[in-house]
This record gives sequence, structure tokens and C-alpha cells, in this order.
Amino acid sequence: MSITSNELRNKFLKYFENKKHSIISSASLIPENDPTVLFITAGMQPLVPYLIGEKHPAGTRLANVQKCWRTGDIDEVGDKTHHTFFEMLGNWSLGDYGKKEATELSWEFLTKIMNINPKNLAISIFGGNDDIINYDQEAEKHWLDLAVPATRIAKLSDNWWGPAGKTGPCGPDTEIFYWSGKEKAPATYDPKDDTWVEIWNNVFMEYNKNKAGQFNPLQHKNIDTGMGLERTLAALNGLDDNYLTDLFLPIIEKIEKLSGKKYNDDKKTFRIVADHLRSATFLLGDPQSMAPANTGQGYVLRRVIRRAVRFGKNLGIKDNFTKEIAQVVIKKYQDVYPELKDKQNFILAEIEKEELKFNNTLQQGLKQFEKFIKQNALDEKAAFNLFATYGFPLEMTLELAAEKGLKLAPEKYQEEFTKHQELSRTASAGMFKGGLADDGEMSKKYHTATHLLHQALRNVLGDHVEQRGSNINAERMRFDFTHTEKMTPEQIKKVEDLINQQIKNALEISSDEMTVEEAKDKGAIGLFAHKYGEKIKVYTVGDSKKPFSQEICGGPHVANTSVLGQFKISKESSSSAGIRRIKAVLS
Repeated sequence: MSITSNELRNKFLKYFENKKHSIISSASLIPENDPTVLFITAGMQPLVPYLIGEKHPAGTRLANVQKCWRTGDIDEVGDKTHHTFFEMLGNWSLGDYGKKEATELSWEFLTKIMNINPKNLAISIFGGNDDIINYDQEAEKHWLDLAVPATRIAKLSDNWWGPAGKTGPCGPDTEIFYWSGKEKAPATYDPKDDTWVEIWNNVFMEYNKNKAGQFNPLQHKNIDTGMGLERTLAALNGLDDNYLTDLFLPIIEKIEKLSGKKYNDDKKTFRIVADHLRSATFLLGDPQSMAPANTGQGYVLRRVIRRAVRFGKNLGIKDNFTKEIAQVVIKKYQDVYPELKDKQNFILAEIEKEELKFNNTLQQGLKQFEKFIKQNALDEKAAFNLFATYGFPLEMTLELAAEKGLKLAPEKYQEEFTKHQELSRTASAGMFKGGLADDGEMSKKYHTATHLLHQALRNVLGDHVEQRGSNINAERMRFDFTHTEKMTPEQIKKVEDLINQQIKNALEISSDEMTVEEAKDKGAIGLFAHKYGEKIKVYTVGDSKKPFSQEICGGPHVANTSVLGQFKISKESSSSAGIRRIKAVLS
């Protein structure tokens, strides 16, 4: 079989549209109100409010291609299949169809639409966990009814998905595997044989995990399907390397031209450069994009750009090159994700700026390295300090040390690194605990307060203010917005007073479904450069004829502002270039 990435996306969306699914656009890579993760890690994550009870304006059957980004895979990149950024093809049933229909739809798409021989497919189901639920006998029956041989069905205890963060919807899942070998597929499915490549995952969302770690049955059972575009595309084209698909080949070819080397000369390094600059381009080009920074999402962005630069130098690329590769990524994806073309100037400027800054960092690191040598103080702790302070890679320290006749023990360096990780983990545990995904009352209050804050900022500072992300837990809210100047104490007080007045006014919060054009006509706030579905949900604070705030949102919210309490801004600071950040509490 030969199929392009565009063909696979289009076939998937067309099939589910014919099955009465509404096609919705990809959400931003930046979670709107889920502080448990830095980025959107799965297709279902932006849909959490609807999975736990909110009504989606597009209906109960949905499908899309969602942009995803996983920080946990940064160090894994370099093999054939791991990526930081990837696309997830997904379809959802929000209390609509169940396991039977989900298995039938996935099987029909793969065997009838994609014409995959059923003899090349195998299945895994949830094998049971005494602490959660017995093995998924229902899913097993549905697969057997579809004529899947029992020898091709494996019961696995880890076939449990979610939640995406620490809390939220979750449940047992069933996976479909494709035989990628040249020889005939064996009659019995062996989960340990990696020739079987996972291409589909049906998640049966039957539970909601709360902050106490309890699994409570969902009132409405949901279906979440995920199919990784990169991995599936490779499998369907008979490739065992995702980087040989049309998604990466233009990038690989550009790296070959810049380095004078061939992909086969150093596959791992080529993959790291290609993956990291693709993922950096998407972060910079996101509707809620950020610039490289020393904290949060900006730090991850900085890390992948610098890692790409370092490995590019290992390939022998001497000149600045990140901008050139970003241009290739934009050209490849601009028809599917037009926001990349729209933000091209910003992407290219920021990625080049970070590369130049890192080149300077490397020079500073080299100077400090020489100081350690002169002082006879180069040890594993010093090597880690070079990394932590200057971003100086361990590999370069080890190579330079060897040239000086010194040998460092990587395991001792790792001890220092582990200490650092533990400190970081402890610090971030407070930063990213809780979240709107738990549907707690305080989370609802803070989410509602973001609407008041957004409008109040526009009233006080001007209509140029747009939300660029939020982070909510049960103790506080964080809100990022477009504004170039530090707010004055007078402006902060005006915003606080305005919000507290709306709380005192006891305004009702209501929602309506409408088209994007109707939302614009009503003056609703939203990222109108972003693609929405035919129907959206608009939340109104106050009288619909003369509201205080109207905003496109998924929810959930409180019913009346009177329950919010007293609003207080605890801090106003810079987040990144042109972006300010407010932290606030309700008491």
C-alpha cells in the first residue's frame, strides 16, 4: 500500500463524517484550563469538559485531527517511532454509541476503507485489575463477533487509558495492531513481538478519576479513539521508520543538504534535529504560541531548539540553520495548519534568535570549561553545573575532557542530575496540581473568574487584550494575555474593582450555541484566527441584551457570579515578549 499523509487524514475525516460525526478543528497545543500538563498530550484532552457532562455544540459524535506534544518523549527521540510533536486522528462518542459500534467502526475503516487484510491485524483488550475492574469481556465478545480469531486477542493488564493529567475521564481500552513484517503474520498474536505495530486505540471512558485517586463511574459513557498519524502512515506504507514518510522526508533532505551527510550516516542525529525543529515550529506557530523562556512551556521550547542546534553541529552544520528547516516545516504543513503560514515571520525570527543566543551560550560554556581545567576542578559536579548554568551538553564536556586526558564518570554526573530532577519535581508538584479536569467547585469558580478578568482587562487596557493561556487549580488562577507594558498599580486596582463589582451584581451565567459569524456579531471574545466547527458555545455573563462578558468556551462554569467571593490579583508580571501574566485568588 502507498498512501500520503494528506490522503490518510482526509480518508479518516471523510469516513467519520459519513458516519454522522461532526468534524471539529484541532485545539491549541497549550491546554486552556488543565494545569496538570504543559501541553495537549492526547486528542481527548481538549474535550474533557464535554466528556464529564458539558454539551458539545457540534453534537454527540465528533472527529478531528488533533495536534499533540509530549515532553516525556524528548529523551526518547532518536529511534524510529518517537516524536515530541505528533498528530492524533480521533473520533468520539459523547454518550452516544458504545463499545459495539466503536469496534465495528474502527474495524470497517481499517479493513474496508484502508483495505488492510484482516489477517494482518491483532487485538489487545483490558486484562483486568483487581483494584479497578475485571477483564473486558464485552470488548472481547465484539471482536470475536467480527471474526477476529481468539488467538489474535490478547488480555493485557495495562490496557487502561488515562486520565490525560492526574485527574479526569479514563477507562479500559482496546488496541489494534498491524503486522509490519515482510513474512506472513503469525496465527497467534505475541504482544512482545514489536513487529506488531499499534495503529488504533479505542478507549471506553467509563470512569472519572478524582484527586483522591478514586474511580467513579461516569454518568454518560464515552468513546475516545486515537490513531497516531505518523506511526500509522509508516505502517501502511510498509516502512519501519516514521522518518521515511512524507511528513519528514522534506526535512531530512534539507538536513542532508545543509550537513553534506546522508540520513543513513547518522540516523539518530538526523531524527533528533528533524523532530525537534518540527515540534518547535508548531509551538511557535500555535494560536497561543510562546517565545523560548526559562520556565514552563517556554523552557521546553528552548530546550528542543537548543538540542536541535547541538545535534546539528554534531552533523557538521557550521552556519545558522534552524530558520531554514522551519521554512521547510511551514511549507509542508501550511495547507493543513494555516496558522503556521500566518505566523511565519514570528516563527522564523524567534527560532533564529534562540539559535544565536545558544551559540553565545556555548561560547560562555567553553570559557567556563577552561576555567575548571586551569583550577583542576573539572569533576562530575562541575560538568553538571556547566549544563545547568550554561546549557553546556554533557557529551561535549566528556569529549573535551578526554582530549585533556581526563575521564569523567557519567553515573556520578547522573547522580547530580537526579538530585536536580527531584528538586524540580518537588517544585512543579505544587505548580501543576489539581485542575479543571476534576470538575471541582473551586476550579469552576476560577474558570468563571477568567471570563470576568478577560473582559475587565479589555475594558481597562484596551481591545488589543487577548487571552494567551490559563492555568487553574483549586487554590488560584493564572491568566496570560497580550499586552506590551507592565500594568500600573492604578490599572490593577481598576481591574480588581470592576471584577468585584460584577461579583456583587450577582450576574447569571448562561450559554448558547451559535455559528462563529453569530458570535462575532454579538461581540463574543474568541481566537477567530483559529478554526471552529459549524456550531460553537458562547457563555454570557449578565443580561444577554447588555452583557458584561461574552466568550467562546467549553465550560464548565458556576451559575451566578455571586458565589465567587472576593477577587484579588496577587501578581502581575511578564510571561514572554508581548505577553503579560496575572496570578489571582478568590477568597
